[in-house]
Amino acid sequence: MSVLVAGVDVGGTKIAAAAVDIEHQVHHRRKRPTPGSALEVVDLITEMVQELPAVTAVGVGLPGLIKDNRVLTAPNLTGWDEHFDVVELLREALGVPVFVGNDADVGLLGEWQAGAAVGQHDVLGVWMGTGIGGSLILSARPYRGATGVGGEFGHILVQPGGAMCGCGRRGCVEAYAGRRMMGLAAEAERAAGRNSALFSIMAKKGKPTTTSSVWGAAIAGGDAVAIELMDAGIEKLGIAIGSALNLLDPDLVVLGGGMTEEFGQKLADRVEKAAEPWTMHVREDRRYVAAALADNSGIVGAAALARAGVLTG
Repeated sequence: MSVLVAGVDVGGTKIAAAAVDIEHQVHHRRKRPTPGSALEVVDLITEMVQELPAVTAVGVGLPGLIKDNRVLTAPNLTGWDEHFDVVELLREALGVPVFVGNDADVGLLGEWQAGAAVGQHDVLGVWMGTGIGGSLILSARPYRGATGVGGEFGHILVQPGGAMCGCGRRGCVEAYAGRRMMGLAAEAERAAGRNSALFSIMAKKGKPTTTSSVWGAAIAGGDAVAIELMDAGIEKLGIAIGSALNLLDPDLVVLGGGMTEEFGQKLADRVEKAAEPWTMHVREDRRYVAAALADNSGIVGAAALARAGVLTG
């Protein structure tokens, strides 16, 4: 087996980690629920990496703004800001180089290295999970913007003065299509006297939140609230993607994240139809695809981030 690097994918509800070889093959994969505080997340990542075979570096994908290997903010995690030095804490605990990146960025990087976007020059990645993440490959290079915090697709405005987003602003696409905010909307419906199977399914599965599998079961069972909220989220997602396509004209749109893992290519097809009315130039050769690596995209991409970090210093 070649030299191994650890890839860690931190989400709002779960953390996945594995050893990844030079051929992007995943080994000894493990998954745990995301704990409640930043320090607990660091402790859990440390524990999970220590359970792996020896690795030479660690890459971590986190849902937030990342600049110069530091987390500036992570709206869907508790206790994360620029003063919390996750890299130094993990480096001290593990004794190897540690690199962090935005979760959607490492997810698309994984797909570009070994999945649905291999060989593509211009790609938009949209990650649908606890929040809505975005990432870009432009002219065959990952694009992060002038200061490294570009690609925040989830905070494209789709409704001025609209629903409150976890970032503190109103009308972001994440406020409608992010799983956390969709769950809060379902709770508001319940408080108004309109019940949903989402909550009984959540209890039956023993989940603390309305996870992707909870949404999948509710929609498969014909739950009206779940279906309406999903439809509304896809509609708003179409507006945001159409705007991004008008600006950037990518050849490929890759959908990833927990909701895409749950609904697969059917979700990608629905998103494509939702984007068409908002796209000035609808290209027949542009493809919308579900991430080929599924829930390994972030692991593979985080490992690639770490390998690149070691090489470039």
